[in-house]
Amino acid sequence: MSFSLVSFINALFYVYYILIIVRVIFSWIGIPSGGFLVIYRFVYDVTEPYLGLFRRFIPTAGAIDFSPFIALIALGIIQSIIVSALR
Repeated sequence: MSFSLVSFINALFYVYYILIIVRVIFSWIGIPSGGFLVIYRFVYDVTEPYLGLFRRFIPTAGAIDFSPFIALIALGIIQSIIVSALR
C-alpha cells in the first residue's frame, strides 16, 4: 500500500509542476480569450497561493519573475522529503 500512496503523491506533485509551467507559458503569451480563459483562470486560481508566497520574498529582475523557478525547486525539495518520509 505504501508504494501506491507514494505513486499517488508523486502524481499530484507532477500535476502541480505542469500547472506552474502552464502558468509561466500563459504569462509569456498573454491572457488568452475564449475557451482558454477558463483554463487560464483555473491555472491561476490553483497556482497563485503557492507562487504568491515566493513573490513576496523574491523581487522581479526587470520584467523577469524568478518566483516560479524558485517555487519549482522548492516543490521538488518538498516532494522528496514527503516521499522519503513515506518510504
